[in-house]
Amino acid sequence: MSPSALETSLGYQFVKPALLEQALTHRSHGARHNERLEFLGDSVLSVSVSALLFSHYGTLDEGDLSRVRANLVKQASLAEIAQKLEISKYLRLGEGELKSGGFRRPSILADTFEAILAAVFLDGGYVAAQQLIERLYVPILASVDPLTLGKDAKTLLQEFLQSRQYALPVYSVVATHGAAHSQQFEVECSVPVLDIKVVAAGASRRAAEQSAAKLALVAAEAASPAPAKKRSTRARKTAQLTLPVAVAQELK
Repeated sequence: MSPSALETSLGYQFVKPALLEQALTHRSHGARHNERLEFLGDSVLSVSVSALLFSHYGTLDEGDLSRVRANLVKQASLAEIAQKLEISKYLRLGEGELKSGGFRRPSILADTFEAILAAVFLDGGYVAAQQLIERLYVPILASVDPLTLGKDAKTLLQEFLQSRQYALPVYSVVATHGAAHSQQFEVECSVPVLDIKVVAAGASRRAAEQSAAKLALVAAEAASPAPAKKRSTRARKTAQLTLPVAVAQELK
Protein backbone atom coordinates (compact mmCIF):
# COMPACT_ATOMS: atom_id res chain seq x y z
CA MET A 1 0.00 0.00 0.00
CA SER A 2 1.26 3.49 -0.83
CA PRO A 3 2.73 5.40 2.14
CA SER A 4 0.83 8.50 0.96
CA ALA A 5 -2.25 7.21 2.79
CA LEU A 6 -0.14 6.98 5.95
CA GLU A 7 0.98 10.59 5.44
CA THR A 8 -2.69 11.56 5.45
CA SER A 9 -3.23 9.71 8.74
CA LEU A 10 -0.17 11.38 10.21
CA GLY A 11 -1.21 14.80 8.98
CA TYR A 12 2.28 15.34 7.61
CA GLN A 13 3.53 15.40 4.01
CA PHE A 14 7.17 14.38 3.58
CA VAL A 15 9.51 16.53 1.53
CA LYS A 16 11.82 13.51 1.37
CA PRO A 17 9.62 10.40 1.00
CA ALA A 18 12.70 8.20 1.24
CA LEU A 19 12.85 8.94 4.97
CA LEU A 20 9.37 7.54 5.50
CA GLU A 21 10.23 4.52 3.38
CA GLN A 22 13.28 3.84 5.52
CA ALA A 23 11.27 4.30 8.71
CA LEU A 24 8.88 1.58 7.53
CA THR A 25 11.67 -0.87 6.65
CA HIS A 26 12.51 -3.63 9.14
CA ARG A 27 16.06 -4.95 9.23
CA SER A 28 14.81 -8.29 7.87
CA HIS A 29 13.91 -6.53 4.61
CA GLY A 30 17.23 -4.96 3.70
CA ALA A 31 20.36 -3.07 4.69
CA ARG A 32 18.74 0.37 4.75
CA HIS A 33 16.46 -0.33 7.71
CA ASN A 34 14.91 1.75 10.47
CA GLU A 35 16.93 0.90 13.58
CA ARG A 36 18.99 4.11 13.62
CA LEU A 37 15.81 6.12 13.10
CA GLU A 38 14.15 4.24 15.94
CA PHE A 39 17.05 5.27 18.22
CA LEU A 40 16.56 8.94 17.32
CA GLY A 41 12.78 8.77 17.47
CA ASP A 42 12.90 7.44 21.02
CA SER A 43 14.59 10.67 22.15
CA VAL A 44 12.32 12.93 20.09
CA LEU A 45 9.28 11.23 21.62
CA SER A 46 10.62 11.47 25.17
CA VAL A 47 11.37 15.20 24.92
CA SER A 48 8.05 16.00 23.25
CA VAL A 49 5.93 14.00 25.68
CA SER A 50 7.85 15.49 28.61
CA ALA A 51 7.11 19.02 27.38
CA LEU A 52 3.47 18.13 26.77
CA LEU A 53 3.02 16.71 30.27
CA PHE A 54 4.85 19.66 31.84
CA SER A 55 2.40 22.11 30.29
CA HIS A 56 -0.69 19.89 30.61
CA TYR A 57 -0.32 18.95 34.29
CA GLY A 58 0.82 22.06 36.13
CA THR A 59 0.49 20.56 39.62
CA LEU A 60 2.11 17.13 39.17
CA ASP A 61 5.51 16.69 40.79
CA GLU A 62 8.57 15.21 39.08
CA GLY A 63 7.88 11.67 40.27
CA ASP A 64 4.31 11.63 38.97
CA LEU A 65 5.35 13.22 35.67
CA SER A 66 8.00 10.54 35.21
CA ARG A 67 5.50 7.77 35.99
CA VAL A 68 2.93 9.10 33.53
CA ARG A 69 5.54 9.59 30.81
CA ALA A 70 6.89 6.05 31.29
CA ASN A 71 3.41 4.65 30.71
CA LEU A 72 2.72 6.82 27.68
CA VAL A 73 5.94 5.87 25.88
CA LYS A 74 6.17 2.19 26.82
CA GLN A 75 6.07 -0.43 24.08
CA ALA A 76 2.41 -1.39 24.57
CA SER A 77 1.27 2.25 24.32
CA LEU A 78 3.32 2.90 21.17
CA ALA A 79 2.08 -0.31 19.56
CA GLU A 80 -1.50 0.76 20.25
CA ILE A 81 -0.92 4.11 18.53
CA ALA A 82 0.72 2.29 15.62
CA GLN A 83 -2.33 0.04 15.28
CA LYS A 84 -4.65 3.04 15.19
CA LEU A 85 -2.52 4.53 12.40
CA GLU A 86 -2.60 1.11 10.65
CA ILE A 87 1.17 1.18 10.30
CA SER A 88 1.22 -2.60 9.80
CA LYS A 89 -0.23 -2.08 6.30
CA TYR A 90 2.88 -0.18 5.23
CA LEU A 91 5.62 -2.22 6.93
CA ARG A 92 8.42 -3.58 4.76
CA LEU A 93 9.36 -6.93 6.25
CA GLY A 94 11.51 -9.83 5.15
CA GLU A 95 9.84 -13.06 4.10
CA GLY A 96 10.56 -14.77 7.42
CA GLU A 97 9.03 -11.94 9.46
CA LEU A 98 6.00 -11.87 7.21
CA LYS A 99 5.37 -15.57 7.66
CA SER A 100 5.78 -15.35 11.45
CA GLY A 101 3.30 -12.47 11.73
CA GLY A 102 5.86 -9.73 12.35
CA PHE A 103 3.39 -7.08 11.18
CA ARG A 104 1.38 -7.80 14.36
CA ARG A 105 4.34 -7.90 16.76
CA PRO A 106 4.13 -5.06 19.33
CA SER A 107 7.91 -4.54 19.39
CA ILE A 108 8.07 -4.05 15.61
CA LEU A 109 5.05 -1.72 15.60
CA ALA A 110 6.43 0.37 18.48
CA ASP A 111 9.91 0.62 16.94
CA THR A 112 8.45 1.60 13.58
CA PHE A 113 6.34 4.32 15.16
CA GLU A 114 9.44 5.81 16.81
CA ALA A 115 11.30 5.57 13.50
CA ILE A 116 8.50 7.52 11.80
CA LEU A 117 8.79 10.26 14.43
CA ALA A 118 12.51 10.48 13.70
CA ALA A 119 11.78 10.66 9.96
CA VAL A 120 9.41 13.58 10.55
CA PHE A 121 12.04 15.25 12.75
CA LEU A 122 14.73 14.93 10.07
CA ASP A 123 12.37 15.98 7.29
CA GLY A 124 10.56 18.89 8.91
CA GLY A 125 12.38 19.71 12.13
CA TYR A 126 11.50 19.42 15.81
CA VAL A 127 8.36 21.57 15.59
CA ALA A 128 6.83 19.28 12.96
CA ALA A 129 7.58 16.19 15.06
CA GLN A 130 6.28 17.85 18.22
CA GLN A 131 3.03 18.89 16.54
CA LEU A 132 2.48 15.33 15.31
CA ILE A 133 3.09 13.92 18.78
CA GLU A 134 0.69 16.43 20.33
CA ARG A 135 -2.03 15.54 17.82
CA LEU A 136 -1.67 11.89 18.77
CA TYR A 137 -1.29 12.30 22.54
CA VAL A 138 -3.69 15.10 23.52
CA PRO A 139 -6.74 12.81 23.03
CA ILE A 140 -4.98 10.14 25.09
CA LEU A 141 -4.35 12.58 27.96
CA ALA A 142 -8.05 13.45 27.98
CA SER A 143 -8.91 9.83 28.78
CA VAL A 144 -6.37 9.00 31.51
CA ASP A 145 -6.10 9.82 35.20
CA PRO A 146 -2.56 11.06 35.88
CA LEU A 147 -2.88 10.23 39.58
CA THR A 148 -3.45 6.51 38.95
CA LEU A 149 -1.91 5.82 35.53
CA GLY A 150 0.87 3.28 35.84
CA LYS A 151 0.22 2.40 39.47
CA ASP A 152 -0.40 -1.27 40.19
CA ALA A 153 -3.40 -2.55 42.11
CA LYS A 154 -1.50 -3.09 45.38
CA THR A 155 -0.28 0.51 45.36
CA LEU A 156 -3.74 1.88 44.59
CA LEU A 157 -5.30 -0.20 47.38
CA GLN A 158 -2.67 0.92 49.86
CA GLU A 159 -3.13 4.59 48.94
CA PHE A 160 -6.91 4.25 49.20
CA LEU A 161 -6.72 2.77 52.70
CA GLN A 162 -4.10 5.26 53.87
CA SER A 163 -6.25 8.16 52.66
CA ARG A 164 -8.90 6.98 55.14
CA GLN A 165 -6.37 6.16 57.86
CA TYR A 166 -7.17 2.44 57.68
CA ALA A 167 -4.68 -0.35 58.39
CA LEU A 168 -2.85 -1.81 55.39
CA PRO A 169 -4.20 -4.97 53.71
CA VAL A 170 -2.92 -8.42 54.61
CA TYR A 171 -1.90 -10.90 51.88
CA SER A 172 -1.55 -14.62 52.46
CA VAL A 173 -1.13 -17.64 50.21
CA VAL A 174 -4.06 -19.97 50.81
CA ALA A 175 -3.29 -22.65 48.19
CA THR A 176 -0.90 -23.71 45.45
CA HIS A 177 -1.67 -26.01 42.53
CA GLY A 178 0.31 -27.77 39.83
CA ALA A 179 3.87 -28.92 39.30
CA ALA A 180 6.83 -26.91 40.57
CA HIS A 181 7.58 -25.43 37.13
CA SER A 182 3.99 -24.37 36.44
CA GLN A 183 2.40 -23.59 39.78
CA GLN A 184 -0.76 -21.58 40.30
CA PHE A 185 -1.01 -19.54 43.48
CA GLU A 186 -4.17 -18.55 45.32
CA VAL A 187 -3.76 -15.48 47.50
CA GLU A 188 -6.20 -13.97 49.96
CA CYS A 189 -6.29 -10.22 50.46
CA SER A 190 -8.06 -9.07 53.61
CA VAL A 191 -8.98 -5.61 54.89
CA PRO A 192 -10.29 -6.34 58.39
CA VAL A 193 -11.58 -2.84 59.12
CA LEU A 194 -13.97 -3.12 56.15
CA ASP A 195 -14.64 -6.85 56.64
CA ILE A 196 -13.24 -7.61 53.18
CA LYS A 197 -11.73 -10.95 52.20
CA VAL A 198 -11.13 -11.83 48.56
CA VAL A 199 -9.15 -14.60 46.86
CA ALA A 200 -7.49 -14.51 43.43
CA ALA A 201 -5.17 -16.80 41.48
CA GLY A 202 -2.04 -16.17 39.44
CA ALA A 203 0.98 -17.84 37.87
CA SER A 204 3.15 -16.30 40.60
CA ARG A 205 2.57 -15.08 44.12
CA ARG A 206 3.09 -11.50 42.95
CA ALA A 207 0.55 -11.85 40.13
CA ALA A 208 -1.99 -13.42 42.48
CA GLU A 209 -1.49 -10.61 45.01
CA GLN A 210 -2.09 -8.00 42.31
CA SER A 211 -5.28 -9.73 41.19
CA ALA A 212 -6.52 -10.01 44.76
CA ALA A 213 -5.69 -6.34 45.43
CA LYS A 214 -7.72 -5.31 42.39
CA LEU A 215 -10.76 -7.17 43.70
CA ALA A 216 -10.25 -5.77 47.20
CA LEU A 217 -9.99 -2.21 45.88
CA VAL A 218 -13.35 -2.51 44.13
CA ALA A 219 -14.91 -3.84 47.33
CA ALA A 220 -13.24 -1.16 49.47
CA GLU A 221 -14.42 1.66 47.23
CA ALA A 222 -17.97 0.35 47.50
CA ALA A 223 -17.77 -0.10 51.28
CA SER A 224 -16.06 3.20 52.05
CA PRO A 225 -16.97 6.03 49.68
CA ALA A 226 -14.99 9.25 49.68
CA PRO A 227 -15.52 11.20 52.92
CA ALA A 228 -17.34 14.52 52.72
CA LYS A 229 -15.09 17.52 52.84
CA LYS A 230 -15.13 19.28 56.20
CA ARG A 231 -15.75 22.99 56.35
CA SER A 232 -12.49 24.65 57.25
CA THR A 233 -11.98 26.30 60.66
CA ARG A 234 -10.90 29.44 58.89
CA ALA A 235 -14.20 29.60 57.02
CA ARG A 236 -16.16 29.22 60.29
CA LYS A 237 -14.15 31.96 61.95
CA THR A 238 -14.77 34.26 58.99
CA ALA A 239 -18.50 33.59 59.23
CA GLN A 240 -18.45 34.33 62.96
CA LEU A 241 -16.60 37.59 62.45
CA THR A 242 -18.93 38.80 59.74
CA LEU A 243 -22.15 37.86 61.57
CA PRO A 244 -22.29 41.05 63.76
CA VAL A 245 -21.78 43.14 60.66
CA ALA A 246 -24.74 41.43 59.01
CA VAL A 247 -26.92 41.96 62.10
CA ALA A 248 -25.96 45.62 62.23
CA GLN A 249 -26.93 46.04 58.63
CA GLU A 250 -30.31 44.44 59.32
CA LEU A 251 -31.00 46.92 62.15
CA LYS A 252 -30.32 49.98 60.00
